[in-house]
Amino acid sequence: MRKTISTLFLLAAMTGAIFAQDNSTPASSAQSSQPSGQSSGQSSAKSGSQRRGYGYVFAAPGVVASEYGSSATWQFGVGGEGLLKGGFGVGGEIGGLAPAQSFSEGFGVFSAGANYHFLKASKSGKVVPFVNGGYTMFFRNGVTNGGHFGGGVNYWFKERVGLRFEVRDQVVSAFGNTHFVGFRFGLTFR
Repeated sequence: MRKTISTLFLLAAMTGAIFAQDNSTPASSAQSSQPSGQSSGQSSAKSGSQRRGYGYVFAAPGVVASEYGSSATWQFGVGGEGLLKGGFGVGGEIGGLAPAQSFSEGFGVFSAGANYHFLKASKSGKVVPFVNGGYTMFFRNGVTNGGHFGGGVNYWFKERVGLRFEVRDQVVSAFGNTHFVGFRFGLTFR
């Protein structure tokens, strides 16, 4: 288990390097083109919202609910998102999900989908709400297909590092319309 978690964090770091693209101007030309009265801190926050990719790691306490009952779960993983135009983008992630009382009964989860980031939700650019949805694959000894939808917020407390909060519902109709709802907490980076 320790090796799996270490591998996921390494993948998260690599995802950040792949998705991180700096579309801002160099500091000297950014300062010369600032309107009067605007501080370099404001410029930094705005240039950060122009970055086109995000990587993240997360842990998520949650619940599985189906016609057979409900129980507590834990999920963890890494992912990345790339913005295509405006706030619209695509993303993917991989991780694991397990019953809280028995990690040995866990399975892998892969998700890919579309997202929208509300880039102008705050003047500072530090608070960026988002929504997402798409395909989810659950795997262990075989593969089961499903979908997901959710939303949350990235809070950029530094130019390249932030906190990520998300609620996501992962649905598997093959097992009596089962819902894996997770309350995700993590770090995001660009």
